[in-house]
Amino acid sequence: MLVLNSRLTGLTLAAAMVIALASPGYAQRSEINGRRAAAIHECSVQSSKFIEHTWGDVEIQSYRACMAEHGERE
Repeated sequence: MLVLNSRLTGLTLAAAMVIALASPGYAQRSEINGRRAAAIHECSVQSSKFIEHTWGDVEIQSYRACMAEHGERE
């Protein structure tokens, strides 16, 4: 009985790891690459000229538009 429980526990843990590694969240974490990093930097620099206390939401909207132009999520 003890051997069966430990095998079942092992299989359950293995299945949980496979599910976690196949999840979209794991894939999203690993997709930051050079192109995305360059887009983030460029868009941050471009939108930084619109400071929030004078331009309101223009800063974030500018950043979002720039990331969309690069084909990236914000």
